[in-house]
Amino acid sequence: MRIVRIGAVMAVAVLAAGCEGQSQMDRALMGGLTGALLGDATHNDVGTSAAVGALAGMVSCGVQGLPPCS
Repeated sequence: MRIVRIGAVMAVAVLAAGCEGQSQMDRALMGGLTGALLGDATHNDVGTSAAVGALAGMVSCGVQGLPPCS
């Protein structure tokens, strides 16, 4: 059951990450949400997972190969 929950969260994250024209704030919010969901699905600390996800979302604007932020 745990694998199914993680797979569902990852599918939502991939679909949401495919949207182009996002701002840095949009990516931070989506990263935080995805991190919190993954933290819950894997029984880790949700707050820490959300913080790491938000930080990763903000940093992803400068990564070469990803769509640029607007």
